[in-house]
This record gives sequence, structure tokens and C-alpha cells, in this order.
Amino acid sequence: MSSVAPSPSGLPGRGGSGPLSGIIVLDVTRVVAGPFCSMMLADLGATVIKIEHPKDADYARTFPPFVGEDGTRFSAFFAQFNRNKYGLTIDLKSADGKQLLKQLARKSHILVENFRPGTMDNLSLGYSELASENPRLVYAAISGFGASGPYSRRPGFDNSGQATSGLWSMNGLPGQPPLRIGTIIGDLSGTLFATIGVLAALREAEQNGQGQFVDISLQDCSLALTENAVVRYTVEGTVAGPLGNDHPFVRPYGQFPCKDGYVFFGGYTDKFWQETCAMFGEPEWASDPEIDTMEKRFDQAVYERRVRPLIERWLAHRTKAELETLAGDRVPMCGIKSIDEVVADPHIAAREMISRVKYPGGEVGMFGLPVKLSRTPGNPCGFAPRVGEHTDLVLREMLGMANDDVDHLRREGVI
Repeated sequence: MSSVAPSPSGLPGRGGSGPLSGIIVLDVTRVVAGPFCSMMLADLGATVIKIEHPKDADYARTFPPFVGEDGTRFSAFFAQFNRNKYGLTIDLKSADGKQLLKQLARKSHILVENFRPGTMDNLSLGYSELASENPRLVYAAISGFGASGPYSRRPGFDNSGQATSGLWSMNGLPGQPPLRIGTIIGDLSGTLFATIGVLAALREAEQNGQGQFVDISLQDCSLALTENAVVRYTVEGTVAGPLGNDHPFVRPYGQFPCKDGYVFFGGYTDKFWQETCAMFGEPEWASDPEIDTMEKRFDQAVYERRVRPLIERWLAHRTKAELETLAGDRVPMCGIKSIDEVVADPHIAAREMISRVKYPGGEVGMFGLPVKLSRTPGNPCGFAPRVGEHTDLVLREMLGMANDDVDHLRREGVI
């Protein structure tokens, strides 16, 4: 692990001396849309303080799977999205709790929250209130439908973003009901766009001394993942629907069966098509006048009648591994892998994309940090905090609070 540089708060980033060392983040979020954002900032060296209610902690702590039993039991789900953070408890509904958050905000660069719009304002802890305490503060709010617009007060989850952005309607098999995408893509995309927005606003604050409000909607972020659906409708009037494993016009580009499962094959350009025909020992197909150009192969009827059967014949008697070896760096072809295959993949290991952390109850293997920096790499191998684990430390180091004052707040139920 890299050496740890102290932050102005007196608390070093738990992820090490990454490029965000010295940046202080208040994380007032739950589950994924929010915690994932601050997790990436923590991995990159920021000092992230996760704030939970002392009697109502992040309920993602109850999500399986778990490591350990009884006193050591810990959610691996929670561990993955909250690694490298400090744990602090505050009752934000109490007068003293509100004052604590304001004091912390004065010393922080970023605050991330994912309550329904209006919740923090009702607590007198919204952007305008905290910006009056610290004009440089970057305040990110992640919600189902954003802070403005007719739907802003609606409760929203990942599925809300998928459903109302059109993304859900596009997924599934042709002629069948739409299928939800098999991961929380609305939450995850919201988090990624939030991270971009936070870093852009932080850059502006560093240059001009003024923070700002970063408004993130899961619906907006899911809509931004619909690729060509919007322009196809606005230009051609075509409403995107479920396509299964096919692309709306690029062919061949999709899933194909092989001896032991399925592969992705994307050799749709003329160069890749010629290479593919030669690779399978039938170069003459590259000059067949009905399928010799990319435009001709894009034709749905020609593709289904001539191209798809040819590809399926080539692949039928070969395994995923054999096809990957055969294709090498010549054409885009790779096995469609299950998670156990992914975790065991040597390339994933070489990219350090499985981080293993030893908790008291057992080891947690989690996804690593996709952002690879050559000079100041991040560290995705830290621990997630237990509820309020660092409350005393944070209040002493950031606010200079005496032990007696901390004890008083605890007796009053504020922390």
C-alpha cells in the first residue's frame, strides 16, 4: 500500500496517498447510488466520512452475502461499496446533529447525499444552507428524478430509472415482454455521472473559489445509456424495442452458440470479415458478391439467410477457449463468461480487478478500481467501517472536540 499523506482535517485518506489526497468528502448516502461515488473518491485517496443515523444505519449492511458470524458478521455487499471510508454517526434531526454537520461541512470539499429532493432542505441542511457555511462546497444530490421537474418528488430506485428512461423497453428478446437489465444499471450510471460532475465542480471550485450544486437524476443517467434510440426516433420515427443479443443495424455483431456455450463475435467491418473468412479456412466468402461488403451484410434478410448460418457453422464444433485462441488479436471474438470464469480470468487478475480484503470473519473478494492511473494509482483494498466506528476520531481530529463533549453527545443520542 502507498504511504498515507495527511489531509487538512488531520484525517488521512484511508485509501492511501492517491491523487485526491487532502480532499474531504461527507457521504450522507445509502445502498449504492451515492456510496459507489464516494467509494471511488476514497479509492483515489480522498478522506471520505460516511455519516449514518446512530439508530438507523445504512440498510445495505443487512444485504447478503455475509462473512463471519455473530460478533464478526459483516455484509460483503456493504463492504464493497463502502471501503476506505471513516464511519461516523449523527442524528441529523437533532439540533446538535445539524450543527455538527454544518461544522463538518465548513472543513469539507464535497458532500454527497441521495435522499428524495427536499429532505435535506427540510432539515435545514440543503445546499443553500451548507453553501452559506462553506461557499466552496461541492454538493451532489442523487435522486430518482432530479431536483427539478414535475416528477422530482417521486420516490425512485434503480428500476425507476430503467423504466422511465426507455432503457427497460429496449431490453429482452424480439416479440417478448421487455426485460430489466440484469444489474442495477440505473444506480450505477447515476453514480458514475455523479463522480464526473463532482470532479468537474471541484475543479471549478479550486479555480474560482465557488462550489455548486450537482443535480443527478437516475432517469437522466439511464436515458444517456440508450445509445442510438433517441436519434433513431427523432430522425426516422423508429421506436426502439427489444433486440435480444443483436444490434439494430450492425451485423454480424452479437451472441453466437458454440460447443460449450456462447461467444460474442463482432466482425462486421470489411477488414474483420475478410480476416474471419480466412481464419476459418474459407476465404472465398469474403468475395461472394452477395455478402462482400459491410453494407450488404447489414441487410437483415441477407444476413439471416447467408451470414448467420455461415458463422454458426464455423463456431458449432469449437469451444469458447478454442475460439478465443483462434481469434487472438485478429478479430473481435470472446467467450460470454459467467462470474466464476471472470473471477478466475488471468487478464482480470493482471488488471487487478478483483480486490481481496481479509475481514475478521473471512475474506471478501470484490471488484477493483477500473480507473488506472500511472503515477498515482488508487487503492481498492481497504475496509468498510462498522457503524460509527470512527465517530470519536472524526470529531476530535476534524472539529477539535474534547472527549467529554463527545461523551455528552453520545449520551444525548446525537451520535
